[in-house]
Amino acid sequence: MQEISDRLVLVTVRAAHRRGLLKGWRGDIGADTTPVPAWHQPPRERRGLASVELTAGWHYCGGAEEGIFGHSASLLVAASRRHRAGHPQAGERVSRHPQLALGLVLDTPGKRVGPNAVHSLAQLAPFGFPTGLLAADRAYTDQITEHFAQPVRTLGYQVVLDYKQQHRGIQGTHQGALLVDGSLACPAMPHALAHATTGLNDKAVRDLADGTELSERIAGREPYFLKLKESADERGAIRLQCPASGPSPAVVCPRFNQVHRVPAPRPAVVDLTDKRATAAHSAAKPTVPIPQGERLRPLPQDELPRICQKPTITVRPGALGKLDKFRQDRHYLHPTWQDAYRPERANIEGLNGRAKSHGTDISDPTKRLAHGRVAQTILLALMICSINLHILFSWHQTTRTQTTGSAHEIAVLSGSASTHPDAAGLPPPIQPEIRETI
Repeated sequence: MQEISDRLVLVTVRAAHRRGLLKGWRGDIGADTTPVPAWHQPPRERRGLASVELTAGWHYCGGAEEGIFGHSASLLVAASRRHRAGHPQAGERVSRHPQLALGLVLDTPGKRVGPNAVHSLAQLAPFGFPTGLLAADRAYTDQITEHFAQPVRTLGYQVVLDYKQQHRGIQGTHQGALLVDGSLACPAMPHALAHATTGLNDKAVRDLADGTELSERIAGREPYFLKLKESADERGAIRLQCPASGPSPAVVCPRFNQVHRVPAPRPAVVDLTDKRATAAHSAAKPTVPIPQGERLRPLPQDELPRICQKPTITVRPGALGKLDKFRQDRHYLHPTWQDAYRPERANIEGLNGRAKSHGTDISDPTKRLAHGRVAQTILLALMICSINLHILFSWHQTTRTQTTGSAHEIAVLSGSASTHPDAAGLPPPIQPEIRETI
């Protein structure tokens, strides 16, 4: 059943790939789970009646108190991030690729949320697409590491996540380093910065703007995060180093200088008109707030956190245990995080809106009257296939992008071309992708 569903969705992705319509795609993906209401009645506990839809359940959207009885559809969309300073070219920004649905899995609400997304990602591997960022909401952050974060990183993607209110702030430690909103940081990070998001509600996250106290504290965290020394190897392990180490330290740490016996810097003349030289001077960098007692009587090296003893640590997949599900590859609420998370979430919500529009409307159960999850999966896959075909045709008509295939081929795929017999009295041939699916 799932193989048939995958083929119905991927036939449109294969068509777009063969025609070069996804050349501008950087491999960024948005993942989401949306409710698909069932036609049949839900179970009635007072009357002791079960539902005919045995595999259906109650889907609760984020923040909603009332559930929707039916199934949950796990969708992937070909998303794109935005430039921090705006689009580099003048004029209206135009997407460089069609935002197609890349995967679909229909399941019981709340069941296999992470594995369903991983399954759809694995189906994209044979295409040879680049692997970029994967933006997912809090439903995926709740998944255990082995069900979502670890296999996603193994496939080559970088995760960009959001958190529930009780999970924001300091989430734990690893080898002495603090795990602050998914990023490992100096164990002596100032208390106000480390707890800047502790107990922060969702509205404050959505309304975050530049110039506020919260945004200043988020920016103030940046120098205290561990720096990436080596990117992920074939096993997914990365190397991080103390922010006070290396040829270009981000902070000045008296503890680091004491343990590693760093000599005092020699006086040097700095051109104050040179912003780069001024920022590189140690006086312009924040100083790690070490307790006064430790300044007078330094602690023995074996009593210091591991990251302070040796400035470089290795983080392997699953090394943080249960906390590994919180780890992400961009600093939470930082401009680089917003550059990826917000537009990619908007892309997946845009796909949901298109799928639930009056044209197709997967949320209308009267269009899926068949009984059982098998029939519902096939019908929904046909709907998503139709939506992708419409996206391909409308995107081509809007952008007029040159493709490796003709406009007539795309029109035939979307069903907008004429199906009348040609001069020889024969109808247009069925496209290879459609023939393979049939």
